[in-house]
Amino acid sequence: MAGADNRAALEAIFEGLAVGDGRAFVEAMADDFTWIMIGSTDWSGVYRGKAAVRGELLRPLMARFKSYRNTAQRFIVEGDWAAVQCTGDAETTDGKRYDNTYCWVVKFHDGQLVELTEYMDTRLVIEALGPFERTATA
Repeated sequence: MAGADNRAALEAIFEGLAVGDGRAFVEAMADDFTWIMIGSTDWSGVYRGKAAVRGELLRPLMARFKSYRNTAQRFIVEGDWAAVQCTGDAETTDGKRYDNTYCWVVKFHDGQLVELTEYMDTRLVIEALGPFERTATA
């Protein structure tokens, strides 16, 4: 039953993300959640722990957007693992479009997200978002 429950959780997460509401996504993250952003951009790297993901990645990232939505096109779920093909619909605070295409590979444990590996157009990240300067208090 874990696969069906995990699919339902992803559907609920993306129901919110499709209208710009990330609360279900954040609530689904385990305290030890890890986000792996593939690539060699300033934004790329491994963010460990829900607090670090929220403070070091999501807060500065979302500050760059006027609006951000993410819509799922496809879910592939097998037990505690899932792949989500999704598309962003966003505008940066300086008016640039950031309509990225993603593949998220996620892992669940006991109904919570414990890992997310994100594949995307990293060139668009640099062109639309510019450099990301990490700070200890980001």
